[in-house]
Amino acid sequence: MVRDDLGYPKRQRQLAQFIQRLGLSEPIPSLEWALLDLALTHPTFSPHANYEQLEFVGDSVVRMAASELLLELYPNAPVGEYSAIRKVLVSDRTLASIADLYGIERYLLTDRSAAGDRAGRQSRLADAFEAVLGALYLSTHTLELIRPWLDPHFRKLAAEIRQDPAHLDYKSALQEWTQASHKILPEYRTSETPRLSGQMQRFVSEVWFRGQCCGSGEGSSRKAAEQAAAKAALAYVQTTQF
Repeated sequence: MVRDDLGYPKRQRQLAQFIQRLGLSEPIPSLEWALLDLALTHPTFSPHANYEQLEFVGDSVVRMAASELLLELYPNAPVGEYSAIRKVLVSDRTLASIADLYGIERYLLTDRSAAGDRAGRQSRLADAFEAVLGALYLSTHTLELIRPWLDPHFRKLAAEIRQDPAHLDYKSALQEWTQASHKILPEYRTSETPRLSGQMQRFVSEVWFRGQCCGSGEGSSRKAAEQAAAKAALAYVQTTQF
């Protein structure tokens, strides 16, 4: 998994610049520079020594970092809310946006075909970002090289999400839970209610899981009703022996 070009001064300078952009002060004796090099190497540049394994680790690391922060910020929030907020924080869109702020693309080694693939840019940046988190975590087996610069981004976004619940994706959070816990998907039974005079058209949705209705909700649209039902279902399944 190790590449042999880390010894080149140009690459060493690139990695040092990236670390400085993260706000980490050198020297960092614990930092595994070879891992950071791999984290910023796309599979098209090196098929056998690239960021794929580190991305696998980083996927868990970013969820752990987000979970710790949410528990600290909102100690009394329901677990369902944690899951829904975390789903947004660790999404490709969010991670790619943060990666862009740190200019990760200029340090990522790719071949020309990948560099020119605009459609795959978000996924590419998010994957590399997770790989960087994996490299930093494996350097210390703690979050000490991660949370100091990642927390401010997650803290700001979490506050925005709580102020505007439209950001939350309870359906995805519920699906993630049911798949992880029982390897099956929830079922939504949504219907349109009769429209009364002066009332916006409303929808009612129920979430069924393992033959049981776990939550229901209403909304002015089918999507809104299903999100409301998913929110109720999350609160139910995560506070009962389901």
